[in-house]
Amino acid sequence: MHINCLATLLALSPPPANSASGTAPGNPLFSSPIVPMILMIVVFYFLLIRPQQQRAKQQAKLLEALKAGDKVNTASGIIGVVAGIKDKTVTLRTGDTKIEITKASVTEIIETGSTSAS
Repeated sequence: MHINCLATLLALSPPPANSASGTAPGNPLFSSPIVPMILMIVVFYFLLIRPQQQRAKQQAKLLEALKAGDKVNTASGIIGVVAGIKDKTVTLRTGDTKIEITKASVTEIIETGSTSAS
């Protein structure tokens, strides 16, 4: 069949039956393109944005609880004991060396220690 024949057949076919109210058939909620876009934004919020905010709050709480004597793990995999804390840096004692790292690179407190000597 040629395209012209198909166009003729489509032109001769009856129009789709509308409901009594005159609205288009289907779900009127999804007839607007803005509704699926809003649903996508809500899904992105709950899958991406909200968990990231919760992780940031948890990291801030971890850094507030950080004190000298804690055994910590860093983002680069260094495990050491906190020797001192400054505004933006932490001094770690690992083995025979002391290194200074940023607070943001501390990922977890492995065990809490006390600074009091026995």
